[in-house]
Amino acid sequence: MPQRRLPPLRALEAFMRTVRLGSARAAAEEIGLSPSALSRRITNLEEFVGKKLFTRARQSMQLTDEGQAFYEAVNPHLEALARAVESQSDNIALLRLRLGVLPMFGSQRLFPRLGELRKRHPLLHIDIDTAPHLEDRVGDTLDAAIILSRGPASGLHAVRLDHNLVHAICSKEVARAIGPEITPESLSKQTFLIHNELPESFVAWKKANQLEDMEAGAIDHYDSGALMLEAAAQGLGIAIMHDDHLRRANDNRLTNLPGAPVESPYSYWFVCKPVALESRPVRIFHDWLVRAGL
Repeated sequence: MPQRRLPPLRALEAFMRTVRLGSARAAAEEIGLSPSALSRRITNLEEFVGKKLFTRARQSMQLTDEGQAFYEAVNPHLEALARAVESQSDNIALLRLRLGVLPMFGSQRLFPRLGELRKRHPLLHIDIDTAPHLEDRVGDTLDAAIILSRGPASGLHAVRLDHNLVHAICSKEVARAIGPEITPESLSKQTFLIHNELPESFVAWKKANQLEDMEAGAIDHYDSGALMLEAAAQGLGIAIMHDDHLRRANDNRLTNLPGAPVESPYSYWFVCKPVALESRPVRIFHDWLVRAGL
């Protein structure tokens, strides 16, 4: 049986790095090539597959539709090849990822699914960091992070993981005391629980429900979403949080107050430095996270 002709592997590497880093210059620096040499390698790959993979304008290179389709077709097979080599090698050490995670996301969304990742990539081990200022530490003490933000800083590779509605979450007893309609009067003696890093959620909720002039009985501030939910369940206040938090908590002590649907200013994001995507632990976790749809 005749052997198939392999694609030019160095050209394939140049292509994959350019796509993942989003910059031909960054890819050339990573590989140790001049930009013109990297461009020649990609041209060789285009000649091999008979398709134009990039459009070139001055210093920039943009994927064509055929280039995007080529990347999506080839990338899973390269990952499978890497896993096959790992499984047959006695010389490959553990893969280590330093990941920053908010405790609420970790407990509700990440850890219930991490077993799937471990089965798929048994060599990947993750050091979990829940300390503050995750985004600021990406690229320093962290390889990557999952943050709750209005939008990550420029210069980071970012994947938005969800969209949410803001809910006013409280115990069922508190909800009964407030009644079927929320008004400034019915809420004037209530305590509201606000996360330190999500103040705009309360502003958005009040505005959507025409409660801008409402004066709450008190506002208590928290740095833990899990403790906010528990405080709300114990009747200590009304937690301004996401609908997803309430749904995933699956706590029959809790409910949400009636009112207008309010889009949250904040979303969960996966962030890392663009160059970190060339690190196998980061790439494995990134691709799994996106596919898993956490």
